[in-house]
Amino acid sequence: MDRKKIAVVGAGPGGLTAAMILSHQGYDVTVFEKKDVLGGRNSEIDISGFRFDVGPTFLMMKFILDEVFDQVGEKSDNHIKFTKLEPMYELMFRDKILSPTTDHQNMKRQIKEFFPGDEDGFDRFLEKEKKRYEKMYPCLQKDYSSLSAYARPIFIRALPYLGLTKKLFPHLKTYFKNDDLCLSFTFQSKYLGMSAWDCPKAFVMLSYVEHIWGVYHVEGGLSRISDAMAKVCRKKGANIMLNNAVKRLLVKDGACRGVELENGREFKADAVVLNADFAHAMSNMVDDGVLKKYSKEKLLGRDYSCSTFMLYLGLDKIYDSPHHRIVFSKDYKMNVDEIFKKNTLSEDPSFYVRNASKTDPKLAPKGKSAVYVLVPVPNLKARIDWEKIKSSYRDKIIGLIKERTEMADIEEHIEAEKIITPMDWEKEYNVFLGATFNLSHKLSQMLYLRPRNRFEEIRNVYLVGGGTHPGSGLPTIYESARISAGLIKEDLG
Repeated sequence: MDRKKIAVVGAGPGGLTAAMILSHQGYDVTVFEKKDVLGGRNSEIDISGFRFDVGPTFLMMKFILDEVFDQVGEKSDNHIKFTKLEPMYELMFRDKILSPTTDHQNMKRQIKEFFPGDEDGFDRFLEKEKKRYEKMYPCLQKDYSSLSAYARPIFIRALPYLGLTKKLFPHLKTYFKNDDLCLSFTFQSKYLGMSAWDCPKAFVMLSYVEHIWGVYHVEGGLSRISDAMAKVCRKKGANIMLNNAVKRLLVKDGACRGVELENGREFKADAVVLNADFAHAMSNMVDDGVLKKYSKEKLLGRDYSCSTFMLYLGLDKIYDSPHHRIVFSKDYKMNVDEIFKKNTLSEDPSFYVRNASKTDPKLAPKGKSAVYVLVPVPNLKARIDWEKIKSSYRDKIIGLIKERTEMADIEEHIEAEKIITPMDWEKEYNVFLGATFNLSHKLSQMLYLRPRNRFEEIRNVYLVGGGTHPGSGLPTIYESARISAGLIKEDLG
C-alpha cells in the first residue's frame, strides 16, 4: 500500500517538529528548505568560529520539547545537552538590578529588598496564575478549525480566566504597586512582539511558567535543537532537502496538490505543511486570485509584531556578566509607545544582551566569546531607511552597552561582527514587514481568528509556526506542529 506523501515547506522548528511526528507515524515526508542550513530563525550564524543563534535564545517550557521527542519514541536529553540557568536572567533598571529565579524564597527576598511591601504580592501571583495556567494552557493545545471549538468543555471552563478586556500591565498592578517590579513580570510580552500595555492579560502565563519551570540554555546554542530534530526525522525516514526553495503551492479547485520548486520541479503531495512565514507565503507562494481572506491587500491591513535590530559580536575576551541580561530604558513606557504606536526609533531604547560564552565555551574559540544583542524596533511599516542609518544605529547601541554595562571596552575587543536590520529580516529570511514575531497576538488575531492550523482558504494545507495558532515562541510553535500533525492524521488516516 502506497504511503501518503507529505511536503513540508521550511525546516524551521515548526516544520521539523511536524516532520518528526508525521514520519514516525509512517507518512512519506519530504522537507524543502531554501537555505543550506536547518532551523530558519532557529538556525545558526557562524562567523570565523564564533557561533550565534539567529533568533531564539531562551528555552522555556522545556517539558513541551521533551513531550515532542517522547511522542516519537525518543528522549530529548539523548540528543541535546540542557543547562538550567539560575538566576534565569538579570534585569537592569535605572537604579537597581533584579535577578529573577525559580527559587521563590530568594525571589521574595529580592522583592523585599528592592520593592519593600510588594513581596506578598509574589505569593498571590503564583497562587492565582497557577489556576489560570492550568485552565488556559490545555486550550492552546487544541485546534480551532471551526467555531464549534469554543463549545468544548475545556474552553468553557477556561472562560473566566481569559480576561478578554484586560491588559497585561494593568493586571500586574493588582499584585504589585511598583511599576519596575511589574515590568519584570511583563517584559515577556516582547516574546510576542507586543507592548505590555496592549498585550492581553492572559499572556501573564509566560512569566508564570518561567518562575515555575525556569529557562534553559542548550549547549552549542538553541540551533542544536534543529539539528537534533533533523537527525530524528532522517532516522524515521524523512527526506530533508536543503538548498531547495519552494516557489509556489500547486492549487487546483481550492485544494493544494503539492509544491513547485524554484528549479521548476513539481512535487505532488497529499498534504502540505507550511512552515514559511505566513504572510510572506500568502503573498509570494500562492497564485493571484486564489485567496480572499488573506489576499496581499488584506494582509497589509493585518496587525503585526515589532521587529528587531540585531548585533552578533565575536569578542577576543570573555566578560564576567550574566548569560541573559535585559537593560530597560529610563522611560520604558515611552520606549514601548515609540515602537508600537509612533513607529519611531527611541532615543533611549531597551536592549537584550546574551553573554552565553560564560556558560558555554563551545560558542567561540578558546578565550573568546560570542555576544548576541537584540533591540526591539518598529517593523517595516515605519518606513525607516535602515541601509542609511544602520551603521549609526549600531554605534548608538554599542555606546549604550558601554554606558549601561560593565562592557565599557567592548568596541576594542570586537573581532567579528554581523548586523541584521528589519530590512534584512524581510530580504534574507522572508519575514513579512520584518515582523520577527509574526502576526500580533491581539484578541482579534487569536484562536479561531488567527490563520488556522487546517488552513481555511486552501484544502490540504496545514500551517505551523508563529503565524498560526497558538502563536509565536518556541513552545507554542512546537504545539502548532503537534496540532497540525494531529489534523493530518485525522484527515488522511
